[in-house]
Amino acid sequence: MSQDERRRLARILAELDGPHEDGTEEPAALANPYLTDPKLRRQRRLALLVSAACCVVLAGWIVVLVATLPHRFDAHHWRAVWVNFDVFLFAAFAVTAWAIWRERQVLILLLVGIGTMLCCDAWFDVGTSLATSGLWISLLTAVFAELPLALLAFIGARRLLRATVEASLRVPAPAGIRGPADDLTCSLRRVPLSGHGLDEALPRGRAGRPS
Repeated sequence: MSQDERRRLARILAELDGPHEDGTEEPAALANPYLTDPKLRRQRRLALLVSAACCVVLAGWIVVLVATLPHRFDAHHWRAVWVNFDVFLFAAFAVTAWAIWRERQVLILLLVGIGTMLCCDAWFDVGTSLATSGLWISLLTAVFAELPLALLAFIGARRLLRATVEASLRVPAPAGIRGPADDLTCSLRRVPLSGHGLDEALPRGRAGRPS
């Protein structure tokens, strides 16, 4: 049996304890929540439409910027822009330290946010210092500080997310049959959305259980 077939079999066996709430016998864990919940299906369609529209608009805007932006520009409030950015970055690190200490689930989002901010910081530091005496300082800071920290943040967020997904998808399976959480090499790109508000994607034993 393939890995997908074993997963489906494990979920079917885990759901044999009773029918759906609507009286049907098909295991709820096998259903895609976007196909069974009308509200979630509408939200998915709206999100897909917005994402596609943003791609189209942004592609056109990039062409406009390439054609119209000058090579040199004197920016106003330069000090305020960078100082405020570093204040936000400091606040993000502080809240992240609190989330690590308190072991809160929001840590995943905070790590992604910090990694993104550090990448932006490195990009604009280097980009705005080209052809200036501060280029080498910006490059060294980006290569040995900002980008490595961003990589650590992204790796930490990915590991925490995988651990959360594996815990949420863990189902009781008979001996000799592996559940979805037993496949530690599964990619996050292949794992369906699940969690609070997506009970159709969870085994009956975990659906509705407070986190």
